Amino acid sequence: MKLIHAIKELREELQRAEAAGKTVGLVPTMGALHAGHASLVARSVKENDVTVVSVFVNPTQFNDKEDLAKYPRTLEADCALLEKMGTTVVFAPSVEEIYPEPDTRVFSFAPLDTVMEGKYRPGHFNGVAQIVSKLFEMVCPDRAYFGEKDFQQLAIIRALVKQQGYAIDIVGCPIVREADGLALSSRNARLSVEERERALGISRTLFASREFAKEHSLVDTKVFVENAIAKADGLRLEYFEVVDGNTLQPVAAWDDADFIVGCITVFCGEVRLIDNIKYKEPGKEL
Repeated sequence: MKLIHAIKELREELQRAEAAGKTVGLVPTMGALHAGHASLVARSVKENDVTVVSVFVNPTQFNDKEDLAKYPRTLEADCALLEKMGTTVVFAPSVEEIYPEPDTRVFSFAPLDTVMEGKYRPGHFNGVAQIVSKLFEMVCPDRAYFGEKDFQQLAIIRALVKQQGYAIDIVGCPIVREADGLALSSRNARLSVEERERALGISRTLFASREFAKEHSLVDTKVFVENAIAKADGLRLEYFEVVDGNTLQPVAAWDDADFIVGCITVFCGEVRLIDNIKYKEPGKEL
């Protein structure tokens, strides 16, 4: 495995692979890797000749400077994990390498980026599009892997590929959870022992709501989740939206779409956690 910090060296390495006819998979990350990231890497290693994992905490997608400063950075441990998994290249550039000058590009994915995270974190998805487009153009992967925990981000990445005409297959990978149900997140490292126990209320509420939904209306299910989080000690709901899984627009009834997802963001103490649950998928019963 090679650890590369410079774009020029990355391109030279990948041009050799491309010249040899090798397929390339990209797993973009911000580091602080966990089993969720590992599942993406394992999929890429299985499906491609070369796997590139980027480790870069991208400043342009943070609208909270304190959140950026506190984001965990564990490159040494990340590299140890990635080497064991058969990663070919770890690309860990500096901010100056990626942004030698400010990136002033403005992307629009309306209406995908105007709801949920787009509403509560203005500019976030523009920053995501800036860094992901840069990585796509540097790496030129055949496939790129993203987790479904960031459900809205995955939809926007697919829109970016279509909008920019990239010949890249975007592979969405299922949420990976702890044995007790907590969705894996790099931000979990910031939770105290007590907060981590409280955070379980998020996934438990979502799982319970999926059962509740079988006998109740969509509106009642939404209220069920909102009330459960409101009553949970140490949790503060930012939003819970039940949306069309393709358009991300809110739906009012179970018959409004054949793909329906509940997306939630909750503060556990100062740590902002996201999760989602599929209520309805094409060809499946509620």
